[in-house]
Amino acid sequence: MQSATGKSILGGIAIGPLCIYQREESVFSAISSLTPEEELARFEGARLKAMEQLGGLYEKALDEAGEESAAIFEIHRMMLEDGDYLDAVKGVIEGQNATAERAVTIAGENFAAVFEAIEDPYMQARSADIRDISRQVVNILLDSGDGEMLKGQPAILAADDLTPSETVQLDKSRLLGIITRYGSSSSHTAILARAMNIPALIGVDFDSSWDGKTAVLDGYSGCVYIDPAPGLLSEMEQRHQGDLKRESLLQDLKGKPNITLDGREIKVCANIGSAGDVNLALQNDAQGIGLFRSEFLYLDTEDSPTEEQQFAHYKQVVEAMDGKRVVIRTLDIGADKQAPCFHLEKEENPALGYRAIRISLTQKKIFKQQLRAILRASAFGTVSVMFPMIISVQEVREAREVLEECREELEDQGIAVGKVEVGIMVETPAAVMIADELAEEVDFFSLGTNDLTQYTLAIDRQNPRLDRFCDPHHPAVLRMIRQAVEAGHRHNCWVGLCGELGADQALTETFLRMGLDELSVSPGAVLPLRKLIRGLDLREENNP
Repeated sequence: MQSATGKSILGGIAIGPLCIYQREESVFSAISSLTPEEELARFEGARLKAMEQLGGLYEKALDEAGEESAAIFEIHRMMLEDGDYLDAVKGVIEGQNATAERAVTIAGENFAAVFEAIEDPYMQARSADIRDISRQVVNILLDSGDGEMLKGQPAILAADDLTPSETVQLDKSRLLGIITRYGSSSSHTAILARAMNIPALIGVDFDSSWDGKTAVLDGYSGCVYIDPAPGLLSEMEQRHQGDLKRESLLQDLKGKPNITLDGREIKVCANIGSAGDVNLALQNDAQGIGLFRSEFLYLDTEDSPTEEQQFAHYKQVVEAMDGKRVVIRTLDIGADKQAPCFHLEKEENPALGYRAIRISLTQKKIFKQQLRAILRASAFGTVSVMFPMIISVQEVREAREVLEECREELEDQGIAVGKVEVGIMVETPAAVMIADELAEEVDFFSLGTNDLTQYTLAIDRQNPRLDRFCDPHHPAVLRMIRQAVEAGHRHNCWVGLCGELGADQALTETFLRMGLDELSVSPGAVLPLRKLIRGLDLREENNP
């Protein structure tokens, strides 16, 4: 038996033959026998065809992984329309008398190198997207493809890396799991794998001799075993069957009350990034939307979305949830989320910089557009508005003043507005330390544990080199959470948690004993969490 380790992208067990995919290298002439004008025409034709193909990939991803994941291919379309990229291809064709294939390859590698040189891991991961779109255009120019990735039977696919377009084209009925030698957890391929619920590992140093051998991918421990010993194989098969049984049991929970054994009701809601994701929330029987990340409306456009565009998105989600509460977080741009329409300057320390509520309060025209859209959507269901990155009472008061100003404007215009709860994200130590004062200003708290952990531990959560030092279970983080919950309850605020720790089942009982009223997680984590909660007994005599 042989084994290797990697970083898990999604938990789960996969058992089957290992299929190693080796991408075929494109072979083409470097110097063209055509005129530059003819090569440019070839490139333009291939680019337009690639745009059409990306439309098909968008639809497939939308069906299999949701709108947030499908948006990856909208980003790819934007890359193929980027003026700098097009000028670079044109420059190589005209300056080097190169074929279109050669020009696209050079331009793609140059742009990928620029992204790889950026310190931000999220931006580094975009180099794979540039290479993906360039490869697609070259394949069209050569009238070729990358070949069959899965060879007939269901298998665990191993590759040096996979592009988003390759990942979404895989036949899910034959794909048991994914192993890659390279890649990152913030890559678009990793995002797709998670959304498609495929067990996956990255950073695995696999051997070419493993092709065709029986493999076990353990997404829980981050290990892959080749030709496992009978005892290990039997154990892993039992765990896999256990996973399948649990998945079946979870489906039985739909529609049932989410109450602990001692009679306490806990809300389990879903985090979403777009209107398209609401279907995943409903399929997993979420009890509401605990976090609607509104910034995704801004990320992929050169122009700020209009009030009407935002209203249409919010209204669609609110109506789909049919009376269940929808918490819309106002714009949280900055740090690892950059929006072209804001033209934000590069900052030395973006996580501590111009972001979230700081942008909203200094660009009030944009803020008012969003708040008006939220208020209008509130007439169609139950809506709450939540302000991110709050560190002072003054910020809350100023944001609420703008909200009330928008309400008065709409009412004067005869536009219907519903009752809207107002809350804040508690995601900084500053907010925790003044939580009593903040609670007097709002109706609810939502604990953003991703940033709260980052700021409490002084660790950049986007830096993979710091993974070994980052402990989300750190006592300081848990004490911050407890302190915020207690402060909120002292002032009649309900308190939820919407960060990644919400789906950490090792902490669920701890959180409920702290008194959290709501957990909001990714749609796929809703049912497992509900099953766990329904089996808990929180009575004091059962407190270990």
